[in-house]
Order: sequence, then structure tokens, then C-alpha cells
Amino acid sequence: MSALNNHGNGGFSNSELRAVERNVLGGRRVLWAGVLAVLLPLVVLLGLQCWWLADLERNSAIARKAALDNYLGAISKEVRYFYYKISERALNLPPEALGQKSISKAGSYFKKKEIVGAKRLFVVSYLTRDPIYFYDPETHAMEVPTFSDETVAVWAAASPWAYLRKKGAKIDTTNLSVDQRDPDNRIILNPIVDDNWKLIGLVGMIVDEEFFAKELLPKAIAVSLPKFEKPKEELVVVVRDGQKRQILPQGEPTNPKNDRVKRNLDFIFTDWTLSLQGDFASPEKWARANFALNMTMSAALAAVLLGGIALTVRTTMREMKLSAMKNEFVSNVSHELRTPLSSIRVFGEFMRRGRVEDPAKVREYGNYIETESRRLTQLINNILDFSRIESGRKVYSFEPCDLEDILAGTLSTFAVRLRDKGFEITYQGPDEPVPETEVDANAIDRAVANLLDNAVKYSNGDRRIRLELERVGDEARISVSDHGIGIPRDELEKIFERFHRVSTGLVHDVKGTGLGLSLVRHIAEAHGGRVAVESEVGKGSRFTIYLPLTRPQGASA
Repeated sequence: MSALNNHGNGGFSNSELRAVERNVLGGRRVLWAGVLAVLLPLVVLLGLQCWWLADLERNSAIARKAALDNYLGAISKEVRYFYYKISERALNLPPEALGQKSISKAGSYFKKKEIVGAKRLFVVSYLTRDPIYFYDPETHAMEVPTFSDETVAVWAAASPWAYLRKKGAKIDTTNLSVDQRDPDNRIILNPIVDDNWKLIGLVGMIVDEEFFAKELLPKAIAVSLPKFEKPKEELVVVVRDGQKRQILPQGEPTNPKNDRVKRNLDFIFTDWTLSLQGDFASPEKWARANFALNMTMSAALAAVLLGGIALTVRTTMREMKLSAMKNEFVSNVSHELRTPLSSIRVFGEFMRRGRVEDPAKVREYGNYIETESRRLTQLINNILDFSRIESGRKVYSFEPCDLEDILAGTLSTFAVRLRDKGFEITYQGPDEPVPETEVDANAIDRAVANLLDNAVKYSNGDRRIRLELERVGDEARISVSDHGIGIPRDELEKIFERFHRVSTGLVHDVKGTGLGLSLVRHIAEAHGGRVAVESEVGKGSRFTIYLPLTRPQGASA
């Protein structure tokens, strides 16, 4: 049997395992060096950011004032956009509408367009007998106006254009023109040119000041205010006309000395001013608050980054630990494979050389070979099942089976091995019959075989093993009990994890792949059941597989 012993010492040598441990320790040192390499630049960056924020605080007053001014600019922009949009829709008449015969039809163009904000619409045509026509919104006709302030305002606004027409100058641009010489009749003009870029007329509107003050401005303020970063009630927009009269807000007058920021409108009503008043923070106070906020956010960002580094370190340490567990797994698998192979080789060699002539011995050696082959098959099946589970390709075939028949087959497989090693196994059947249950017979056999194999490995000299089958309510319970070395309490939740092996006491000295209990749990859960363990160090362990007698809907084939 010396050949058997020589072939049975498979796995890594102690020097190889120590080399693996040194590599793991070296990896941890490199990891911590990497952490320091990240933390030091982070501290430097936080210091630089603190200096930068302090400098920013000193310059934020100007930026704050610019932000307030931009808010007023947004209001002015809303006003300008409104009149550009209205003018583009209302004041774009085709050149042919300004002829002597077609001028009367110009009203039909205005009729088709929804126009708000205009007190009067008019056309100045240099192709007709009467140069000025006002649009009547009630009759939709174009009428020659009588003398009025509006007529004078239109004449004044059209005079520069009439001069260009008389000179025959080409109009390179047709941008809108605004005339505000009469504050009561502010005019927007759109020049109309022919194919040769010669001026043939003007289409214009007299702006409705009441609409502007009561509807357009409040709407522009309301639209622009949400873009501002401060609450609505902290500031007030004050609008004053060209005579310094307060237009908005209506009611109690405000003091111009309290204006924080002021600017004029920039398209029309350019003599009107917009200003900001209110109980909001001064630029200096705002800068200090902003500095504190930025420092808080920087500290929070640093904390999140440190948390990410800690999580990375934890994950890396776990991966390194898993790598070490896999190395140990390879060592143990090599041992587990070589041991039955060596036995099969030795007994086969004895029989081949004819050293065994006694038929009883031949049968005995044949039983040994068959037992070790089954043990080898079980180990290979465990590894293959683990691979399938990891890749999501593990399939179970559920059929009605008698659990007592499955357990009897499992025990017969272990009989030779257990008898040869002096084990005493006791089987306790159910007090009441267990009905046939839909299970994967091979999977249940493999799960029980793994539990029996564990009981044998960790027996620690006590050769008593007990296998039980019982029915409790709607469950069947399969239990394997031993009187071996037991499992520490803090390891009970971990022993069903892949590759996990108890790292203390006598348990660590026993060879194993670390896959058996992980497969047992997967098999039990695939059947809609579970596996539990009760153990006490020095007294033994009891593993129980709980199987529902009726396969649940969630159990997959």
C-alpha cells in the first residue's frame, strides 16, 4: 500500500502555499500604497480649493451685482422678444400689397393675424396717392387718417425713410426701427423693399402703453424670476417711466435710494428704468454664505470620495481573499482527485499483475475501485454543478420520486467506504409514510452525499453518523448528524458560501473543495426548500434539508 500513500499526497507543497500567502501580503501592501497615493493628492486639492474659495469670496460682490443686473436684463430681453415676435407676425406685408390698386386689400393681411400690444397699425406707401393708411380693426379696412397726434407721430417717424426714398438709396437691411420722439405714441417700423432693395413703404404699429405697463411687464417679470436663484419674496422689481413715476409695483411708492441695481429697457420704452429692491442679502453677505456652502460641499465630496476609496479597498481585499480561497481550492481539489485515482490505480495494478487470485479478494478490490470511482464522480459532479450554477446553466429535472429509495441508494454508495473506515451509520425512517415528491433524484442524492461526506471528513475519531427522514406537516426533512468537531457559532452563516472553509481549529486541517455545502443550499432552494445547520464545537453538527411535499410555483425545472 506504499504506492497508495505516495500517490495520495497531492496538492500544493507548504512552500508553495507560503509563497501564495506572501503574494497576498505583498498585494495588500501595494493596495495601501495606492490608497495613500490617492489620499495625499486629495488633501492637496482640498487645500488649494479652500484658497481658491477664499479668493472667490473677495471677488463675489462684483459677480453678485452682475447676476442681479442679468436678472433685470432677462426682463428686458423678454420685452424685446415679445415685440420682435409680434412685429415679425404683424408687420411683414408682401411688397405687392403696397400698390395703389392693392393697398385697400392690406387690411385682409392684418385681419388674418392675431395682434396684441398694438394701439394702431398703419402702412406708409410710397407707391400710392395718399402715403399713410391706418388699419380699422372693426371694418378691417385701410383708411386715410385725419390730422391727429398719432398722424403727426407717424409722419415724424417716416420722415427719415422718406428722405432715403427720395434719394433712391438702397436699403441693405430691413431690421425693425423704433421711434420714440413722442412718448405717448411710440412706433415700431418695418421697411418694405422691392426686388432692387429700393424702399417702397413702411409697415408699423403704435405701441399700446397701457398693455405694456399692465400686462407685458408683469408677465416678463414673472417669467424671468424663476431663473433667479433667490426666493421670490426677497426682492421687488420697481419700474419707473421717463418722468420718474412709479409704474410697478402699484400701491405704496418706493424710495429710489434703496435701488440695489438699476438699468434701462433696451429696445422700446428705453427711458423707462428697472431696478431691484428688497430684503435680500448684500453681495458681501452673499459671498460669505456662498463660501461656507462651497466648503461644505467640498467636504461632503471628499467624504463621498473617501467612502468610495474605502469601498474599493474593501472590495479589493475581498477579491484578494477570494483569490486566496481559490488557490486553496485548487490545492484541495488536486488532493481530492489524486486520492481516489491513486486507490483505483493501485487496486487495478494488483489485479492486472495477478497478485490477487482469491475471488473474494477480487470482489473486495472491485468494490474498492467502484467506491472510489463513485467518490471521484461525486467530486467531478460537484465541480461541474458549481460551474453550471455560476454560469446560470444548471437545470433540474423534477419527477415524482420516493425519498426513501433515494436515500437507500445514497447509503449503498457509501457502504463500502464507511465500512472500511469503521463508521457506524444509522438510518431512521419516517414514523408516517412520506408520499412521492417531485424532486430531481440525482440532485437530492448529490446533496445528501455531500452531507455524509462532510460527516465522514469531520468525524474526529467518533465514527457514529445518523441519517434521518421524517415528515413534518407539508415538509419532508432529511437530516445528517455526526459527533465530530463541530463548527464555531460565528462561522455558521458563512459555511454555505462558495469556497468558504472554516479557518480555525481542526476543521481547517481537513482537505475539501469548499463547494459541497454551497451546492447543497442551491439544490434545496431550487426545490423550493432550504437547508439549516445546528452545531456545537466539540459535540458535532446536524444538517437538515427541508423539502416541500408539493413543488411550489417558483421552483424551476
